[in-house]
Amino acid sequence: MSERIQLSAGLPEAYRHLAAAARTAEKAAAAAGLDQRLIELVKLRTSQLNGCAYCVDLHSHDARELGETERRLYLLPAWRETDLYSEQERAALELTEAMAKLSQTQDVPDEVYRQATKVFTEEQYVAVAWAATTMNALNRLGVTSRKPLEAR
Repeated sequence: MSERIQLSAGLPEAYRHLAAAARTAEKAAAAAGLDQRLIELVKLRTSQLNGCAYCVDLHSHDARELGETERRLYLLPAWRETDLYSEQERAALELTEAMAKLSQTQDVPDEVYRQATKVFTEEQYVAVAWAATTMNALNRLGVTSRKPLEAR
């Protein structure tokens, strides 16, 4: 695979601000009472949909560090076909997928919004949506740069 200019290193101040926004969303999620594993699932699913190998590797590792099971991580692309995910996780994943596919759908369907706001408080909904938003932005940097995987 060819090497590319690393956009995060090419404009480090912008990257620091984007990373800070992602950390702010994580803090908001924790303050709203959301399990950090749910946010990792959001980040991982977003990264899977966007094809960001660096972020898939990072967030699957981070989720495991938080106690997420291998089985749930392996089944994440097929989450609709199993009962391994809670109602909140399912709503977060549905919202995450809708947000990641905006270029195709041009919309977050009303039903997706209704389901998310049914199981999340306003603060939780905002935190999940911001986590998905910042992850989408970070994926775009990683995919465009073909960011190399960290050594493990």
